[in-house]
Formats: sequence, structure tokens, C-alpha cells
Amino acid sequence: MPALIRSLWVCFSALVLTAAAALGPPVSAAPLTSPASHVRQNFDSRWHFTLGDPANAQTPSYSHTKWRLLDVPHDWSIEWAFDAANPTGGAGGFLPAGVGWYRKSFTLPATAKSRRVAIEFDGVMANSDVWINGVHLGRRPFGYVGFRYDLTNHLRFGGTANVLAVRVDNAAQPASRWYAGAGIYRHVFLTITNPVHFEAQSTFVTTPKIAADRATVRLQSVVLNRNNAGTAPAKITVQYSLLAPNGAVVRTVETTPQSVASGKSANFVQEVAVTNPERWDIANPRLYRLRAKIRATGATLDSEEVLFGIREARFEPTTGFWLNGQNMKIKGVCLHQDAGAFGVAVPVLAWKSRLATLKQLGVNAIRTAHNPPAPEFLDLCDRMGFLVMDEMFDTWTIRKNPYDYSLYFNEWARRDTRDTVRRDRNHPSVILYSIGNEIRDTPRPEIAKPILTLLRDTCHENDPTRLVTQALFRPNVSHDYDNGLADLLDVVGQNYRENELLAAHEAKPTRRIIGTENGHDRRVWLALRDNPAYSGQFLWSGIDYLGEARRWPTVGAGSGLLDRTGRPRPLAYERQSWWSDSPMVYAVRRVAAERTTPSDPGFEPLQRPQQTFADWTPASLDTHDENVEVYSNCESVELFINNRSLGVQALPPDASPRIWKVPFESGTLRAVGTKAGKPVAEHTLRTAGKPAKIVLTPDSATLTTDWEDVSTVTATIVDADGVPVPTANDSIRFTVTGPGTLAGVDNADNTSHESFRGNSRRAFQGYCVALVRATGAGTITVTASAPGLTDGAVTIRVLPAKKKEAASQP
Repeated sequence: MPALIRSLWVCFSALVLTAAAALGPPVSAAPLTSPASHVRQNFDSRWHFTLGDPANAQTPSYSHTKWRLLDVPHDWSIEWAFDAANPTGGAGGFLPAGVGWYRKSFTLPATAKSRRVAIEFDGVMANSDVWINGVHLGRRPFGYVGFRYDLTNHLRFGGTANVLAVRVDNAAQPASRWYAGAGIYRHVFLTITNPVHFEAQSTFVTTPKIAADRATVRLQSVVLNRNNAGTAPAKITVQYSLLAPNGAVVRTVETTPQSVASGKSANFVQEVAVTNPERWDIANPRLYRLRAKIRATGATLDSEEVLFGIREARFEPTTGFWLNGQNMKIKGVCLHQDAGAFGVAVPVLAWKSRLATLKQLGVNAIRTAHNPPAPEFLDLCDRMGFLVMDEMFDTWTIRKNPYDYSLYFNEWARRDTRDTVRRDRNHPSVILYSIGNEIRDTPRPEIAKPILTLLRDTCHENDPTRLVTQALFRPNVSHDYDNGLADLLDVVGQNYRENELLAAHEAKPTRRIIGTENGHDRRVWLALRDNPAYSGQFLWSGIDYLGEARRWPTVGAGSGLLDRTGRPRPLAYERQSWWSDSPMVYAVRRVAAERTTPSDPGFEPLQRPQQTFADWTPASLDTHDENVEVYSNCESVELFINNRSLGVQALPPDASPRIWKVPFESGTLRAVGTKAGKPVAEHTLRTAGKPAKIVLTPDSATLTTDWEDVSTVTATIVDADGVPVPTANDSIRFTVTGPGTLAGVDNADNTSHESFRGNSRRAFQGYCVALVRATGAGTITVTASAPGLTDGAVTIRVLPAKKKEAASQP
């Protein structure tokens, strides 16, 4: 890490010493209300953190009072400065890497002494080591997989403090091809259970038979008996209750009793019939709830809840993808897990806003490129109705970077795959597992075929209901279609070169095929639209992301339908005209020749030049011709300049845009889409004057104090008439008053090196954003100011969490 970063950290740490010195007592675990209590407590609050690698920081006697106090999820790398000298390089967005430590003190009641206590991490980036009271519990290299440790035998009870220590090490760089973040960047939970309890992630819900009037739901769980040796066997049953999407109990059943000896486990299986099932679908994502209880002599020993969906998803060689008996195209995008100023510690409501925008554009599927996502991301996809390709790895044994996952693959890949599949297999949104992206082992089938078989079989062993794919790259060069490797996959996936994939299907029509990564070009869409066997495609990419930058000063990749702030680019509306069923029309000025894809597009989409602008404010206001493209799915579109018609154009059969050459004049350009002669959609562009004021627009006018809740407030610079000024680049200062705080600031400029953690940001293409969190009850006021411009202001109300949750259910 550069010396400047280290010195900045020392200065920052000094600012928090006063607060750290005044820390209260250790955090207490939630009380146990009865001998049968099951506690799963959020463990995110009041961690101490330091950057660096102090000796003996794992020992309980080590003093961490001078460390920074914070809550997780936490990405420490995003807090620091971009620097061309950072070892992550362009791949990591020129942000720093290193070693960091987290410590947390907590107490447990004496009543917990006879229980089992475990710690669960949803994700730590990367190479984490965990200690409890100085005892090393384990190491986990892969930063994207969740893991848990049993703490029971190393704990102190009755008010004596326990110390949990976590060392996080991503100092060896470059280790990834994109920005991966650093730290405990996902949630942490403490669980306290009876010695007789459900094995973690063992409860699995499947729907082997589905019809309109009746569905068979298969329920299975593993129960562990962790009582001391010599304790009498536990005679137990498992009680399952199914709740409908409206919360009503559908059925309650109980399994046949089994006797489970100490140190042993038992499998429990039960089938339940559900009449007139409400199926999970992308348009109506209906979710059922399973409540499972371990029962013994009338008492409940353990309990858990699982959300699931009743739905049938299948892939056919000749007709592609089917959901609940409906043949449909998978219209997907690839997403990395970072979100601009948040880094990789992303609140779920920030994802909700972004996914809602993608859905409006016609997107119905997400590929988690190139790693397992956070659990709450899949929860969100379940609730919002997205299909998911759940991806595992970017490398196997042959590296792409010197310190990537290839160093750990042989030891950890099977375990990481198993744990991920078991975690994710109850999500109805998940329809495919991808076991690799552009794997460099594949040109050597003697290496790749056994690995592929192992990973595929691991997926099937833990979830026999879903198919497995892989993102092949240049399969004709590596002969994947000829040497049998591709046919080890349930569904053959390929990145780019759509005609190659279609040719592979034509050569062997029994192959099920999908585009795992695709460009934005019209010909790519036509390949999917016009070939029934082609199940779907995933565009690279859905949203801009940090890293994978070719050279300084660029720090991010600009291939997204949405930019880094979550705003759609003009090309997103072209995609909407192909993918959305809702009437739409959108006009743009084209300022460069139509983009064509070179013969080798592997990395080409990452740095796309700006070619179209959604404004009517060119650099020159003198008389000249402008090329206007209109994207629309309407039967006809009429274009007007200052209310004079420039003609009507019908919907082209080849999905091309409707194009006009327009003599420029200041004023209003308006496109009107019609169906059966009636207007159904309209889009207007107006010529902007000089910057005059700032307008603030929050994506949510209410907040709660939940960490997951955030409002993205967009600051747009407009002229005196309220027209956005696309060339404005004023530096905007944000002020938050009331019970709120700035979580970050951002713009869409992938060459900007401004801090995400300041209170000001330069406008890019006329706007920037502030990310606002609530800290208490009341009303938050956000103000934006810049020299020479009239201030903008907006208020955000803070609501109780439950009230907002009820109001925001999709």
C-alpha cells in the first residue's frame, strides 16, 4: 500500500480515538426466552477495525480500544483514494488492498452454557482467519462464499467477555479481474440452538409435481444431536407448516418419529399436497413460507423458516426455456456485486432501486458474474421476479492473475460449490448454476473434463432439481464442442459469438443452449429472437462497475445499460424497445457511427465510447444537421420539431431504430408512438440554456434506520426553465440536516478520482448523486449547492421499519 494511504489512515484513526476510548461494555447476545429458544441474532454492530497487521491481535488480552469503531457490512477499500500506484491496478479499479483486522467483544448469558453457539459470516473479502478467545477456528480463502464456525467449546458464559477476531488479507495483488473490495462486507449472525437442532442449510424444499390444481411439495431436513456422549437418544419428529403467500396456513404435517443418538444425525422427509397452488412467476413472484420445528415430548427443540416458490422451470433443446408451461426468452444482464460509492457493501434497497430500473427496461434475469451473490440479493430477486444464473468461479486451476482463486481451487472448489448450492437451492429465482466463466483450463480437456464433471456432480448431489452450465469462451478454438467437454454440461453456455453457439446446436440438436455473456448489438438480439432453441442471453453488462479498467485514469468499466449511479444510458432504451411489452418511445442524437462488433469481442464491450445523447443541446447551436434515432416498440412513430411533423415511420421488422436527419433548431424535439392510430407513448427533448439551479430527486422519499435502507438523491443542474443542462459539470456540495447522514457521493464518470466519502461531487453530464441514510426518527433535509446556482432541497421522512416494509412489498 502506498505510504500516502498509510499516513492518511493514521490521521483518520486519530479522529476516532476519543469515541473509541468511551466505548461501553461488550455487546450482549439476545436473551434466551425458554430452554427451547432458537436465536439468530444480527451481529453487525460495534466491531473494532484497524488497517494493518498488528502482532497478537487474535489474543483476548490484546487491546483494541484505539481501533476504529464501526458496523459491518464494511468495505474499507472503497473509503480510500484512487492511485495509479495501487497494486490492484486497473483490474481492481486502482483502489488499495492490504491486511485488516476486526475484533468484537460480547457476552453470553449463563443459560446459554448448555446450548450450541455458532458464528455465521455471509462473506469476507478475502483469505479470512477467525479466532474466538484466541482459538483459531479456520481459514476461508474465497471471499464470495458464506461460512460458519461452531464456537461452543471455546466460550465463556455469565457475563465474562468473549473476543471474536477476524484477520482479512487481500494484500497479494493482483488477485481479481474486477473490483472485489476488502473486509467483512456482508452480514454476520450469531446463532444459539438446542443441542438437538437442524443442520445448517439442510432444509430443502422441492416441488416434484406441479399442475394447475395440485402440487406436491417435498420437504427434507437433517437433524443433529450434539448432546454429550452417554445422553439418552432423542426421540423426535419434525413438524412442517406451509403458509400461503397471504400468510394463511395451508397444511401442517408431522413426520414419523425417529430416535437420534448423541453425536448422530437423521434425515426427515415429508411430502405435502397443495391444492390450487399459487405459482412463482416473473410477473407474479408468489412466495410460500415453510415453518419447520423439531418436536420431542410436546416441546419444540429447534425451529427455522424457509421461503420458497412453487414453479416449474425447464430447458428444451428445440424450444429453449419454459417457466410454468410458458415458453419464454431469458432476457438477462450480467452484474458484478459492487455499486459505485458503496463498493461491495451494498444495502439491499440500493439493489432494489437498480433492479426495478432494469425490470422497466424488460430485463427478466440476472447472471451473478462471476461469483455467488449475497443471500439478500437472491431474496430480492425472489420477491421482484427475476430469474438467476448463480455463478461460482472465474478461474479453475489455470490463473488469470498471479494471486487469484487458482491458488486455492484444488483444495476448496468442491467445498465452496457445495456450500453455495446448499445455501441457494431454496430460491425460486435460481434456475441455473454456472460453474465457471471463460475458464482457461478448457483447452486441456484432460484437466478440464474431470474438473467439470466434479463440479457438475457436486451441484447435482446437493440440488438435483437444477441444471448446470458454464460460460465457454472460444469453444471452437479449444475444441470444446468436438472433444466432449461441452456435452458434459446440462445446458451449453457460450460467451459472445452467437452464430458459433447456434452452429453447435445445429450440429447436435439435442444440446440445450444459452448465451452466458453477450454484447449490446442488434444482431445479438436477433440471434436470440429468431431462433427458438436459443434459451436466452445475458448482456455484458447490466450496470457499470469498478475495476476491469484498461489504463489510468479510467477506474471502471462503462458497458452497462445503467451507469454507476443507476441511471439508464440511451442504449438501454434501445434494448427496452426490443425487450419490453409496455409501449415506449425514446429519441436520441447520434454523434458517432453505428457501433459494430469486431470479430473478437471478448473484452470490447468494457470501454464503450459515448455515441448517443438523450438531449437536444448539441455543442453548436448554429444551423446544421443532426442524426436522430428513435427507439420504440410502437406500430408507428411520428417525429416533431417545434410542433412541425417530420414524418411517420412504421416499426421495422429487423428491430433497427427509426432514423431521421433533422436540420437543427433550438426548441423541442418530440417523438410520439402510436398503436392502432392512437398515441400510446411520447418522449420529448428540449434545448437547454445556461445552468441556473439544482433540482434534487430522491428515489425514495422515506427511510428507516435499517442499515439496508438508503435513498439515492439525484442532483440535476437545470436552466431557468427546468431543462437539464447536459454539459454542466459544477461541483455540488451536499448538506444533510436532521436525523440523517451522507453514506457517499458519486457520479457516472469512470475517469473521476473524487472521494466517494466526501460531501461534494462534480456533476457529470449534468448530474451527480448523494446517498442518504437515516440515523433516527424525524425528517431529513438534503440541500445541494454550487456557486452561481440556486440551491436545491428535498425532505425525506423516517418511518418505522415495519411500516415501510409493509408499504414496499412488491
